[in-house]
Amino acid sequence: QVQLVESGGGLVQAGGSLRLSCAASGLSFIRLAMAWFLQASGKEREFVAAINWSYSRTYGSYYEDSVKGRFTISRDSAKNTVYLQMSSLKPEDTAVYYCAADSSYRTLTTQGNNAQYWGQGTKVTVSS
Repeated sequence: QVQLVESGGGLVQAGGSLRLSCAASGLSFIRLAMAWFLQASGKEREFVAAINWSYSRTYGSYYEDSVKGRFTISRDSAKNTVYLQMSSLKPEDTAVYYCAADSSYRTLTTQGNNAQYWGQGTKVTVSS
């Protein structure tokens, strides 16, 4: 059974940083594209960032415009973990952040809600 477990959420002041982690088990992590999504209260889930898989450890990545330059997605295949480093946080970044995985990078970046696997989410609150 595939499991994605997020951690690292919490309360942070505006301008601060957090690093989210998503540990994967029960699947061939090295051949899965990974992504982060967020869902703010009362709103639909939105794409944040995605990272492709590669045997060469050179990974392509893609970001939603509002997080470019502030968030960085990375992965550690040895630990079966994907990370989201968030800096210069804003109150509007407040949301539940979800980790997703799919064999198709294209699915994650264009039809994210169709991703094969999802974590349970971790809450991020940014105070002003």
